[in-house]
Amino acid sequence: MNNNLKEILTIGKYFRNKFGQKVYKVPISISGFTCPNIDGTVAHGGCTFCENDSFSPNLSENNNNNKFKFKLNPLTKDNIYLNKQLKQLQMQFYASKKVLENKFKAEKFIVYFQSFTNTYAPFDTLKALYSKALGFDDVIGLSIGTRTDCVTDEILDYLQDLGKTKEIWIEYGIQSFYDKTLEKINRGDSTANMRKWIIKTKSKGLNVCAHLIYGLPDETQEMMLETLKQTLKLNIDSIKFHPLYVVKNTILTSKFLKGKFIPISEKLYIDTVIKSIKTLPSNVSVQRVTAGIDDNSLLAPLWCKNKHNLIQKIKKTLLQEGLKY
Repeated sequence: MNNNLKEILTIGKYFRNKFGQKVYKVPISISGFTCPNIDGTVAHGGCTFCENDSFSPNLSENNNNNKFKFKLNPLTKDNIYLNKQLKQLQMQFYASKKVLENKFKAEKFIVYFQSFTNTYAPFDTLKALYSKALGFDDVIGLSIGTRTDCVTDEILDYLQDLGKTKEIWIEYGIQSFYDKTLEKINRGDSTANMRKWIIKTKSKGLNVCAHLIYGLPDETQEMMLETLKQTLKLNIDSIKFHPLYVVKNTILTSKFLKGKFIPISEKLYIDTVIKSIKTLPSNVSVQRVTAGIDDNSLLAPLWCKNKHNLIQKIKKTLLQEGLKY
């Protein structure tokens, strides 16, 4: 083995270094949450690539039991489903906790509010859910997936207070730092707004994980790497890389079927991720190098069907560059 290999800081290593234990994130999908880009507040239809059940296994596996039509927004006056949401949270957490303990010998946990926009609800609902999650056995913190147009000073102040005793992360979907790309994917947000709220979040002492998508419509590799550069300028703490893939029942589906969108190639994706990782500061952890979906909802690219295989290819290429992931 090459002893000169430089180890990439994964989120697992970050947690082990900080807490001295195996810490795992438990993904949670709470019914009733949606997005201002879906409900018409900023746009209709959601991002062009979004069919959220594809990214929400805790929802899609239990459709009949978990889903209900009621959709929250910050102005909802009476969340009549809060008790059901709290029970759903508890059931998902303890089911996943058991699996992680048995399979990976996990010792401590971060509750990861993953699907949709997990700050887009009445403040009282958010506090109830976050507080409930932090009260579970062996939970040391939260990671909250959201958008930069769905946080407020009130929310950040509350999370800052939680952060005095808990590990608090906010995961922002950046996707691209090109406004023309954000318009093409119907994002409903702007690069200026993303900068503003990420800077505010960091000023509160909160941890930020940025999600980037490679292979967005008409973006070159230079554009993807520039998005990474602009993201790193905001002093983020961690990063996730995703390829853009096409699933059924999205706006992107029709464009793909009409030949108006060509997905990124596996070769270009791997090369872009490798170049990206090589530029990361040593304190920025990597949480994800790819994503995929192994079911019949995937239309393209087919190489996204086997996420494990792609991760191994990325690891092998990184080794050739003197990096261990």
